Amino acid sequence: MTQAEREQENGKEKEREKEKEKDQRGVKRPIAPPVIPEPLQEQIQSNFIVVIHPGSRTLRIGRATDTLPTAVPHVIARRHKQTGQPQYEDPWLVREGLNNPESNEQRQNGLKMVDQAIWSKKMSNGVRRTPVSAEQARSYNRQIRPVVLDSSSRGKWTITAQHPEHLVGEEALYVNPADCYDVHWPIRRGQLNVHGGPGASLTAVLADLEAIWSQVIQKQLEIPLKDLKYYRCILLVPDIYNRQHIKELVNMLLLNMGFSAIIVHQESVCATFGSGLSSACVVDVGDQKTSLCCVEDGVSHRNSRLCLAYGGSDVTRCFFWLLQRAGFPYRECQLSNRMDCIQLQQLKENFCHLDQDISGLQDHEFRTRFPESPALLYQVRLGDEKLQAPMALFYPTMFGIVGQKMTSLQHRSQGDPEDPHDEQYLLGTQSKQDQSSKASAERKSLPKPPGFEGELSGQDPSERGGSAHGQDVELGHSQNDCLMGGAEMEEPPSALLFRKTAMTQFEGKALGLDKAILHSIDCCASDETKRKMYSSILVVGGGLLFHRAQEFLQHRILNKMPPSFRRVVESVEVITRPKDMDPRLISWKGGAVLACLDTTQEMWIHQREWQRFGVRMLRERAAFVW
Repeated sequence: MTQAEREQENGKEKEREKEKEKDQRGVKRPIAPPVIPEPLQEQIQSNFIVVIHPGSRTLRIGRATDTLPTAVPHVIARRHKQTGQPQYEDPWLVREGLNNPESNEQRQNGLKMVDQAIWSKKMSNGVRRTPVSAEQARSYNRQIRPVVLDSSSRGKWTITAQHPEHLVGEEALYVNPADCYDVHWPIRRGQLNVHGGPGASLTAVLADLEAIWSQVIQKQLEIPLKDLKYYRCILLVPDIYNRQHIKELVNMLLLNMGFSAIIVHQESVCATFGSGLSSACVVDVGDQKTSLCCVEDGVSHRNSRLCLAYGGSDVTRCFFWLLQRAGFPYRECQLSNRMDCIQLQQLKENFCHLDQDISGLQDHEFRTRFPESPALLYQVRLGDEKLQAPMALFYPTMFGIVGQKMTSLQHRSQGDPEDPHDEQYLLGTQSKQDQSSKASAERKSLPKPPGFEGELSGQDPSERGGSAHGQDVELGHSQNDCLMGGAEMEEPPSALLFRKTAMTQFEGKALGLDKAILHSIDCCASDETKRKMYSSILVVGGGLLFHRAQEFLQHRILNKMPPSFRRVVESVEVITRPKDMDPRLISWKGGAVLACLDTTQEMWIHQREWQRFGVRMLRERAAFVW
C-alpha cells in the first residue's frame, strides 16, 4: 500500500469516529468513579515501636526488638515551688484501712487461720510440722546488737545542687527527705493515683507520667523526644480499666508526646502472647493489686475479670508485723521511711518462701546500708514468719485492712459524650430477644450472695463492709456503680436491688488468691473452657516470687476445685516461669510479640485519626470490647 493510500484510509477512520460521537451526544453516560489506589501496607520496623508497661511500683519500657525492657521505679520527685512549703510524700507500704480498731483483731484471726493451715498440711516425708512460736525467737532477737561493718555505707543521696525541677526513677527514690521535694507514685493498685491530696489531680498525675516516661525514653532508650513522630507505641493497660483514664493516656502519648500511632491492649492477653499459650487463666500478682482473667485465643473473657486490692507490698508490710512480733533487732525500722521500705522489700525477697518442708528456727543475717549512715550487720532468728507472710495472699484477713473495697469487677461503660455509639447506644437499639439473653447470661456470672463459700461466710463482718470513698477514687470512678444487665428496665425492683446488694457485698470481701482463681474460672461460659483454664493457670508479676510457690498454689487449687471438675480435668497445671522467663517481664514481652504480628496492622490508631475521631477510635480498633 502506497503512502497516499495509507493517509486516505486514516482520514476515513477519523470521519467515522466523528460521526459516532455526533450520534452519542444525546446519550447520558454514567460518570466513572475516580480510581482510589489501595493503601499500601507499610512495613513497620519493630525497632521503631516502643512497648510501655506501667506498673504501680515499676515502669517497664523498651523497643519491641529489645531482649529485655528497661525497668525503673515508677516514681517522681518534684521540687517545691515556694520556700517553706510543707513536704508531701505518697506512702509506699502504708495504706488506708490499717488503723481501724478492728484491724489488729482481724490480723490475729488471719494468723490463727494461717497457723491452722500450716499444721494441717504434712511435710513431704509424711510428718506434721512442729509449730514454732514467736516467743522462741523473740528472746534471742532482743539481745542482738548490730555490728558496725564500716563507718560509712558509701551510699549517697541524689545530688540536687542544681535544683532540678523534677527527678525520676532511682534518683527520685534516693532524694534526701531534707531536700525540698514532694515524692509521688502516679499509679496505685493499677489505676491512676488520683486522690484529694497535694499533686494528685488527674492533670497532675498525667503530667507526672509524661515527665517520667519522657525522661526514660530520652536517657535510657536514647530516643530524642523530637523523633517520637517516627515511632509507634504499644500501651499495656489493666484488664479492669477506667475508660476515662485510658482516654487521657492515649491523648498524652499521641498529642503531647507525639507518637505517630498507638495500640492499647490488656495485660492478661499480652501475658499469654509472651508465654506462648493460646488459652490460660492469667493471675497477675503485682506490687499493689492482683488481677485475674481467663483468656482464650487472644480474647479476655469479660465476666471472668477480677481485681483484688492487695499484692506484694501488702505481704511486705505483713512480714514487718510478724518480724516485730519476733523481736526484730533493727528497732528503728519504720513503714513511713522510704529507705526502710526498700530494706523490708529486700528482706521479704531474701527470706520468705512457701516451702512446707522448711521448719524450725533458723539464723539469718542482713546488712543495712543507708546514705550518710554506717554500714551495719544484724543477726536475726526466724521461724514460721517466713512462711506465714506469703500465706497472707491466701488468707487476706491477715493484712488487717478494714472498711476498704477489696475486690473489683468489670462494669459497664457510663458513656462518653465523645462516643455517641457506645455500649449504652448499642444496648438501647438491639432487639428485645438479644437483650433478654444477654441479661440472663450476666445474671449467671454475677457473684453468689453472701455465704456462697464456707470459709467466706465465716469471715469477719468488717471484710464485707462498704467501700471507703478514697478507695473508690483509687480504683477508678467508673467502677463505683453496679454492673447492669441489658434488660435491667424489665427487672422487678426487688430483683434489681438484690443484684446490687450481692455485688456490693462481694466487692467488700477480701477473697484469697486460690478462691479468686476458682471464681474467675467458674465465670467462664462453658465447661470445656473451664477445663482449659484449670489445665493452664499462668502466674505472672513479681508478687508471688517465692520458693515452691508453684507447688503450693497447685495443691490449694486441687483441694478446693469443684468435685465435678476434679474427675474430668486431666491435670491442674500452674505455670510460674514459662520458657524459664522472669514472670515480671512476661506481659511486656507479650507486647513486643504483638508488635510483630501481621494482625496488628489493623489495630493501630494514628495521630490524625485520634485528633479527628477521639475515643471512638478505641471502640473501633481496640482488640477488646471497649
